Amino acid sequence: MKLTDAKLRTLTKPGKHFDGGGLYLDLTKAGGRYWRMKYRHGGKEKLLALGVYPAVGLKDARAKADEARQQLQAGADPGAVRKEAKAKADHEAVNTLEAVAGDWLKHQAGRWEPLTMTRIRASLEGHVFKTLGARPLASIKPREIMDVVKAVEAGGAGEQAGRVLQRVKAIYRWAVTHGRIEVNPMLDLVPSEILKPREVRHRAALADKDLPEFLKKLDAYDGDPHTVHALRLLVLTGTRPGEVRGARWAEFDMDAALWVIPAERMKMRVEHRVPLSRQALEVLRSMQALSGTRELVFPSPFYPSKPLSENTFNSAMARMGYKNTATAHGFRALFSTVANECGWNPDVIERQLAHKERNQVRAAYHRSTYMQDRERLMQWWADYLDGRKAGNVVKMPTRAA
Repeated sequence: MKLTDAKLRTLTKPGKHFDGGGLYLDLTKAGGRYWRMKYRHGGKEKLLALGVYPAVGLKDARAKADEARQQLQAGADPGAVRKEAKAKADHEAVNTLEAVAGDWLKHQAGRWEPLTMTRIRASLEGHVFKTLGARPLASIKPREIMDVVKAVEAGGAGEQAGRVLQRVKAIYRWAVTHGRIEVNPMLDLVPSEILKPREVRHRAALADKDLPEFLKKLDAYDGDPHTVHALRLLVLTGTRPGEVRGARWAEFDMDAALWVIPAERMKMRVEHRVPLSRQALEVLRSMQALSGTRELVFPSPFYPSKPLSENTFNSAMARMGYKNTATAHGFRALFSTVANECGWNPDVIERQLAHKERNQVRAAYHRSTYMQDRERLMQWWADYLDGRKAGNVVKMPTRAA
């Protein structure tokens, strides 16, 4: 006889009380009431737990039993199906987007500067984790990532939107590689098919004709001497602002007139050797009196254990009257433009700028550092700057490297 709700409420006799089709309620001597289902699979008798009465009522227990029978008819073992489902749920519970992204960031830590790491983490926390961070990685649909990215774009940050998409796709690639997810659902998300075309804006840079006035303003600038000397070294070496701000005394060989920037401080993660002109060495000697006993060449005047802040250079440029018309990074473009126009070998210039060779075949065979040529180039550039500061309006004679 099948069970009824009324009978279940009045059961007192311990034992198995069957409902049919292998389903029964097991009433223990201690008073426990457990739904069970007996079934056979692969020639063996097995038992499936379906919950505890009354939390699982008769109707629900029968529905679960029916589902198990359907699995049996399809050739599956209901017990094995349940174990797989539980394992999947457990896996997804610890492999949320935020959790996997955190492990991805740890994996990348050795490749990025701390500031870069902070920026990337902040972009994910601000735009992605708020809505999707707690979700299992495998449950998130491409459309949801598209919505997040387009929301960033709609806020007026088109470039940031592209970066967020790039980072999410990188997280999913890493997750597949490391077995955190089986397939990558984000493969077909192409930035150009999601985001609107945008005009590429290059960093504002001084023109050659502006050099005399700028160099005189720099000499007359009454700001912190650390900033003034750092800007001078930046202009003289064609390096990136971050490379100058983080410069350590241990990186400089004054006798050899050489600055060796370690790979971990370079954008391309490759050691960069910078020849130093006489004028660059003069800047460093001036700094020795200010910071020669410290690790950093250009420490912050407020926090000596830290380098000058990221905004220091551009703030100084703004105070000198170049707000929105020139940036510190733009000196690299100025150096490249003038050197190219004056006939220097483009390969020498690009190597001095520590640019990566885009042509992979060429990069494999073209590994010259052009050190002697770059030594001549950087001394020429320093002399050229002196000439422009003195008011020379005619460029120095072309020197082919």
